Amino acid sequence: MTVAGIISAIVIGLVLGLLGRLVVPGKQAIPLWLTIIVGIIAAFIGTAIARGIGYADTDGIDWLEIITQVVLAAIGVTLAANLYGRRSVNR
Repeated sequence: MTVAGIISAIVIGLVLGLLGRLVVPGKQAIPLWLTIIVGIIAAFIGTAIARGIGYADTDGIDWLEIITQVVLAAIGVTLAANLYGRRSVNR
């Protein structure tokens, strides 16, 4: 993976993580780095699902793939907020 690939993965992860946080109601008490990680993971899994099912092979923008990634990011942000918040409270 090139430096440009790593930077683009971080930027896409940030955008997807932030979109995931916007979709989830309420305040999520997780740091920005965790939001980026959740977004990157959601991007990879969402792309794999879209390609596996076969709806990521369009000529234009793959809206269903993007929606899948945002939904996965929202689920990931919810899980991360619950786990991260629970870990912080137990200290």
